[in-house]
Amino acid sequence: MFDTLPARAEPFLDWPWPDIEPYFQDLLERPLDASNVHAWLADWTRLSDLMIERHARLTLAVNLETTDKDAEARYDAYLDSVYPGSQAANQRLKQKLLASGLQPDNFAAPLRKMRAEAALFRQSNLPLLTEEHKLTAQYNKIIGAQSVSWQGQELTLQQMRRALQTPDRAARKHIWQIAAERQLADRAALNQLWSQYLDLRCKLAANADFPDYRAFRWQQMLRLDYTPQDCLKFQKAIEQVAVPAATRMYEKYRQRLGVERLRPWDLDQDLYPLDLPPLPPYGSVSDLQDKVQGIFTRLDPQLGRYFQEMRAHGMLDLDNRKGKAPGAYCTAFPSTRRPFIFMNAVGLASDVRTILHESGHAFHNFERLQLPYTQQRLPGLEFSEVASMAMELLADPYVSREQGGFYDEAQARRFRLAHLEHLLAFWPYMAVVDAFQHWAYSRPDLSNSPRYCDAKWFELWQRFMPGVDWSGLDAEAMTGWQRKQHIFRYPFYYVEYGLAQLGAVQVWHNARQNPRRALKQYRRALGLGGTASLPELYKAAGARFAFDARTLAQAVQFIETAIATQSCA
Repeated sequence: MFDTLPARAEPFLDWPWPDIEPYFQDLLERPLDASNVHAWLADWTRLSDLMIERHARLTLAVNLETTDKDAEARYDAYLDSVYPGSQAANQRLKQKLLASGLQPDNFAAPLRKMRAEAALFRQSNLPLLTEEHKLTAQYNKIIGAQSVSWQGQELTLQQMRRALQTPDRAARKHIWQIAAERQLADRAALNQLWSQYLDLRCKLAANADFPDYRAFRWQQMLRLDYTPQDCLKFQKAIEQVAVPAATRMYEKYRQRLGVERLRPWDLDQDLYPLDLPPLPPYGSVSDLQDKVQGIFTRLDPQLGRYFQEMRAHGMLDLDNRKGKAPGAYCTAFPSTRRPFIFMNAVGLASDVRTILHESGHAFHNFERLQLPYTQQRLPGLEFSEVASMAMELLADPYVSREQGGFYDEAQARRFRLAHLEHLLAFWPYMAVVDAFQHWAYSRPDLSNSPRYCDAKWFELWQRFMPGVDWSGLDAEAMTGWQRKQHIFRYPFYYVEYGLAQLGAVQVWHNARQNPRRALKQYRRALGLGGTASLPELYKAAGARFAFDARTLAQAVQFIETAIATQSCA
């Protein structure tokens, strides 16, 4: 029967559920034992690859153009008529494999995850999960439509970031205020959307017999190697170690600017020191791709070939434009065996960091998709972000023109120093986002009120981000949670970045000592996919999965020493 499945995903994009269901039913009805388990898993993988790629392609279409009615209708039809049935069918197949008692080679970690998913599944939650996807499409529409008029042009807020890179501080303030005013115009709409998200997510948890959404989401995200209490421990470590380091970094930046107080318009995305004077733009998106291609080829010829393959097959959409969804991500097309990078480049040095980051995810996808079965390919997000964040650091030595990159030696040094400052600034901000979500889903009685959300965000901002003065900007400061897409689109998906950054700095430390060995460890860990636990994946990459202040302090000290000695190559 499986011989009739298409070899490529494109013909499969519009298959109705009645045409798909018999393949699931065939797998469900087959006898399953040690003699045929690998053939059974291979057929399930073929079907899963098509289903996963269909979801990814339809999602990408509405993200590339949030105003495309046809793409939206196609996506909604999939969510309504295919997604619920496929989720339920996959659940039955997981239960069949678990009930068989079979333990195929390299399946200990995947089976552990399947048990967690099986315990979580409720048929009554399928319509709610579909509705959650639709709410995210609404969020994307709101953010994708945010644009302003500037010097006779209509610019997206992402494009306004480029205008912010001016040494004229009065102009920066004006630009920042224009963007902030546009964001505040959507305050009521985002408040309403947040209430819908919160209500829906509380229902998901209740239907699955969990005390709150945090507990439900923990299991849904397959966080099997750590607990919410570990995250609270990490927040305390950040407050103890990273906040003072970030405050020192902000003070040095204030002195470089020669200003009395740092204000939000002195920073990029209200967080990172600006590149002043701005580093030269990389040219067109094609130029960006060419130079990044050279960087990866020098770092590792195989990584260069991976990136070239993506270019050759149209797997990159990098430029920002009105109507495009916010953010940047890498998605996998498992049937095609290629990843796709989506981002919003506007000509800033931060775009270089972004494409290096997303390419790390792409390389992870290339490596893990070589594993034979879908169930083996799913690492925790906490390690997926090590793949991307470590790539930013591993590629740093090659950003100079001498190495085929973007900058002369002095500019490359500035780029590297800015990157290290970004690392210090990020941990405290991550703690704000993570702590806000722990509060929001533990106290839905309060977080259902935008007034309490604003107050909690402001409280956390003052606790973890003391280096910047927001006086007189209460509305802008309090609504920062509305500008963090993860809070809406990917609940609780943020501590991964902080944990992964800690792992990535350890990988970088290893690379400073033995580049060849560190890269070999890195790629070996990527190839493990989801066949190992998080601590095992980190260990394979040459790092330690940790939440404690001591490990964080070692990483912070390493970064600050590199900044102080200006030895970043």
